[in-house]
Amino acid sequence: MYDASGTARPRTRPTRRAVLGTAAAAGLAVGVAGCSVPSTGRAKQAGATAPLAAPRTPLLLQILAHPDDDLYFMNPDTQHTLDSGVPLVSVYVTGGEANGDNRVVSDTSPPVYDKAAYSSARHQGLRQAYAAILGLDKYTPWQKSVAELRGGHRAEVNRLQHRGRSVELVFLNTAMHTPLGGRMGLPSLWDDRSLQLPVVIATGSPLRQAKAYTYDDMVDVLAGILEDYSPTLVQTLDPDPDIQHSSPAERSHDSEQPGYADHADHTAAASFAWAAMIRHAERGNAFLATAYRAYYNRHWPKNLPPKVLAEKAAHLVPYGGAKDWQCGNPGGCGDYNVGGDRPLTNWKGWVRSTHYRHPGARLIVSDDAAYGVLGLRAVRWSRNPDDSWGAPQDLGGSPLAPVLGGAALPDGRQLLFALRFSSLQGRAGANTREIVLLEQATPGGEFGAWKGLGNPERGDDRGRRIGPPVAVTAPDGRVHLFVRNADRGISTRVREAGGAWSPWRDLGGESVQEGLSTVADGRGRVHVFAAGADTVHHWTQSAPGKPLAPAPSRLPLAVDAVAPVPLGDGVQLLYRTSTDPKKARQDPGSPASPHLVSVQADGRSAKPVALDGYGPVGAAGGHVLGKDEQGLVQLASGARVLKRVRGVVPVDLPTLYVRDGQALAVGLGVDAAPWSWRP
Repeated sequence: MYDASGTARPRTRPTRRAVLGTAAAAGLAVGVAGCSVPSTGRAKQAGATAPLAAPRTPLLLQILAHPDDDLYFMNPDTQHTLDSGVPLVSVYVTGGEANGDNRVVSDTSPPVYDKAAYSSARHQGLRQAYAAILGLDKYTPWQKSVAELRGGHRAEVNRLQHRGRSVELVFLNTAMHTPLGGRMGLPSLWDDRSLQLPVVIATGSPLRQAKAYTYDDMVDVLAGILEDYSPTLVQTLDPDPDIQHSSPAERSHDSEQPGYADHADHTAAASFAWAAMIRHAERGNAFLATAYRAYYNRHWPKNLPPKVLAEKAAHLVPYGGAKDWQCGNPGGCGDYNVGGDRPLTNWKGWVRSTHYRHPGARLIVSDDAAYGVLGLRAVRWSRNPDDSWGAPQDLGGSPLAPVLGGAALPDGRQLLFALRFSSLQGRAGANTREIVLLEQATPGGEFGAWKGLGNPERGDDRGRRIGPPVAVTAPDGRVHLFVRNADRGISTRVREAGGAWSPWRDLGGESVQEGLSTVADGRGRVHVFAAGADTVHHWTQSAPGKPLAPAPSRLPLAVDAVAPVPLGDGVQLLYRTSTDPKKARQDPGSPASPHLVSVQADGRSAKPVALDGYGPVGAAGGHVLGKDEQGLVQLASGARVLKRVRGVVPVDLPTLYVRDGQALAVGLGVDAAPWSWRP
């Protein structure tokens, strides 16, 4: 992470751990031999990896590049999970030490370059922030220890418990720069087979000695941490950030890597995390995964409303601390450039959004089943008469991104689409993605083999930038498949009624965010909608069966994905906009509105829906499902708004399923199991 002036700031990094007395820890694991990434080629079939085990006790594990990545990019999700009583383990891969200069930008005093102290100060800032989140005094002492990790590596671990909630901070603390040449450390480690990246020993740490890391060491250590803690939910940064063209001066000012809308450490940390998760998943472990956008937040309208934003930003104040704080830590009392009002006044606006790399509802729901991703593979849960769910049936396909696309054929057969990590290798190895398909052989029956549908992009690098698939079946029996492409437009393939697929086709259009929505209207025309930087972008057919093309749009700005609902021969759209749409793209003072916009696709107003909150919504059959400003699931049915006040915390947006006018909300929880709520 960098400060508002573009000056590099420090981070901390942990190594493997096993702290005695920790309910989260499952004990030390022995190093696992074998490949850390999947082989290239078509999607794996069920049975190609170890059988899927049952999820364990709920636990959230985050893998970050720097101290504060979780506070900036993963909240309010992390806080809601922690507030529910689920233990939290945060692993920080780098030391965050940068050049060792821990000052507010406006401080004109002579700089003091002390990397060990800056790393220590950022550790202390995290302790202050999480103590406050737990409801304790920010200076509350933490239990500190040293964990033995795989391959002889070691890490500092800090632990704090309060009223049944617990937080563990694991600091791997790799150096942010290489010993020779000053290259960025973690990105170089991902690329370089021979590099040995040293560890920064933070001032005041109980860790006194630590081994340098190789590429294999890092994957091994992270896989070992996953094995020891057995999380039910893993949160990472973005392994495949958007292409972002900018000049060297702009990149330096924006703290972004050449060519991409993110910090290079974020991308490398996420790549290591996903390589470790793939190894963990191959052993049959059942868990959910979420990848979060980071500096992406600066380039798009802000999507958190004032109340949610205020609470999120407040957690960065104790993290930032101040020079005059009396915290007792010899290295300092926080990352000083982040304290006070600076999270909200920083023009980059990182704190003002929370975006997912693979957005969308976690489950596809039919009359008798739900489909989702568990342990990076597709699974099917059978639905019981009481709306409970059976054990997950493994459908294979691993390793998959967290969100499936789905469409039902006219004869009732289910199609499942996924974005697959067909290869994820550092050291100049293949790093590829592909869209894959699973087709049901008979209605309600077994599925066939996974099939590859390729990638709309040419080349591995551009191919990594595509998004998760969405699909819709038109009344003429054609299935339209859509993905966001590397140019931030939309590409499509069409399945004819007989089963043959067209080639990929670029639909053009303008720059849009991830999170596509598609629907067929009453006339049988297919529509696609996507939130852009200035309006909702729209593609549709001039008549049923015709090719899709961009349609003129004067719709109000959307800060998240839109929910389309067929409305006669048109479409109604529900979504949230900005409090000041004219300033929303760049102005960090323009938060999202908590209110829903209700408008027809042609710009005419539609029946309003009162469902204040944040994030996207789902709509069907006169019902609207979303989250309130505290993160609770809520449903608007006519004039009534009902809230789900009990049950496990949901991961992302639940699915709204309506049958015979009755609404059922179905989602995946932080316990990696499906839940149902019938208001």
